[in-house]
Amino acid sequence: MRVVMFGYQTWGHRTLQALLDSEHDVALVVTHPKSDHAYEKIWSDSVADLAEEHGVPVLIRNRPDDDELFERLKEADPDIIVANNWRTWIPPRIFDLPRHGTLNVHDSLLPKYAGFSPLIWALINGEPEVGVTAHMMNDELDAGDIVRQEAVPVGPTDTATDLFHKTVDLIAPVTTGALDLIAAGQTEFTQQDRSQASFFHKRSIEDSRIDWTWPAEDLERLVRAQSEPYPSTYTFHKGKRLEVLAAVVSQGRYGGTPGRIFYREGDGVVIVAGADARTGGNHGLAITRVRTEDGRELAATEYFSSMGGYLTTHP
Repeated sequence: MRVVMFGYQTWGHRTLQALLDSEHDVALVVTHPKSDHAYEKIWSDSVADLAEEHGVPVLIRNRPDDDELFERLKEADPDIIVANNWRTWIPPRIFDLPRHGTLNVHDSLLPKYAGFSPLIWALINGEPEVGVTAHMMNDELDAGDIVRQEAVPVGPTDTATDLFHKTVDLIAPVTTGALDLIAAGQTEFTQQDRSQASFFHKRSIEDSRIDWTWPAEDLERLVRAQSEPYPSTYTFHKGKRLEVLAAVVSQGRYGGTPGRIFYREGDGVVIVAGADARTGGNHGLAITRVRTEDGRELAATEYFSSMGGYLTTHP
């Protein structure tokens, strides 16, 4: 088929590479300009550079809503548009333009985790698996019929970075597998169960702030979800920002006020956690590694030279 590709960052780059390696003909690529947003500088392989290396025309747009772009798309005469990690709304006159419509590739197991940062949100929420879905685009974001979907399990120590590497390898087989079905003439696909749908917003630095009233199990997943190269989780100690780089759920149960720097356990220092810690002992969060405001990385047992005091949500 003749394909136009909309995409951005490494997700779009992997999608374009899969298309270039396939029997399909890539007629045009549309991508976003480079961004200084903290999360958009991560996994930032250039779609534009890859397209240009292979002689594919490139258009740079924040939004696909101008007449010049629409005319270029009509000239490209695509059988299908393939989109992955396109960050703004694609209007119906564009997604309905190709003979076979538009195939969107999304890094979640739709209908759950539509929208943004699905791997991070899924890890924070304790999902047992994550994956990639190729679906037909319609008027509602990430809501169209599913053409192909593949999942991978979430391991007990997986970070968001681990899950990125697991799922990014699914992009090529999911994309080309879905295109093969469409090229073979299949038109009926799996409708999404909209009662199971969820839609999540972009991550920001505020979302990495530790709230010590959360249960330790949730905080441990938050730390793993905000693994390098994502901005780390953070708290405040004596008014200064302290990043939490690694932590585990404590073996023992500890009661008191959430945020209390309480006890050395193994290689970590246990912080009291959970809104109900005052009335019953909870597992705490045993921090094992931190980074200070001046960039020093230390073992928590080295940083916390004595017990007592509090970690706080704000300075």
